Amino acid sequence: MFMNILSLLAGGISQLAAVQEEAELFGDEAEGFLATLGTTPFWPEWSNIWEMVLRLLINVVTIGIIVHAFYYPKAKRRDYYFTFSIIGVSIFLLIYLMGGVKLKIGFALGLFAIFGIIKYRTEQVPIREMTYMFVIIAVAAINGLATSVSYFELLGTNLIFIIALAICENTRWMKHVPSKLIKYDNVKLVAHGREDELKADLEKRLGLKIIRIEVGNVDFLKDSAIIKIYYEPIMDEFGTIDSVMKTGKIK
Repeated sequence: MFMNILSLLAGGISQLAAVQEEAELFGDEAEGFLATLGTTPFWPEWSNIWEMVLRLLINVVTIGIIVHAFYYPKAKRRDYYFTFSIIGVSIFLLIYLMGGVKLKIGFALGLFAIFGIIKYRTEQVPIREMTYMFVIIAVAAINGLATSVSYFELLGTNLIFIIALAICENTRWMKHVPSKLIKYDNVKLVAHGREDELKADLEKRLGLKIIRIEVGNVDFLKDSAIIKIYYEPIMDEFGTIDSVMKTGKIK
């Protein structure tokens, strides 16, 4: 009887010790959790807020000029206008707010790799739109990552992007020569030495001033040939079916 009482008392004491250890462990975890919460301030420093707002304003103004002044007047694509604007703000906030984890250059290059290979399922992204997307990502990444440079240097960098696009989009410096792929039905004019007749026939049919002609595949059985013409533009032909088609396949 006495031994049973001692065993019961020993079991009770061991259970009480286990409960006390669990309580102490839970208390340590709770204290650690509360300490972690205590290190995260509820209200941010106003200096950090104003810095983020100023950098975001610089980023939004630069992207707005790039998209509204250079891209949209020629392309007239509202879908890409929306895409470029949202991507620019999203990339900036993502990079700027994650700056506390000491981002490496590999992270920035990873963003370029991810967004640089974007292909929509509905249609292929034209090379001009992909170029503008790369520029937008570059501007947002610079504005979000370059926290150690002065605002003068940051404004100068954004201005360089704007000046470069202004020069490249200026038709006086770089004249755009549009082209078309045509399935031609008069194989006799494709022969060497009859280039003038071929050019005259195409200008008469198309009503375009042709600059030069390239002859591709010739099918004598079907009496047809694939030719590519370069002509004087009658308008800013950006975002048209000729510029959007990448493969140029004619069935």
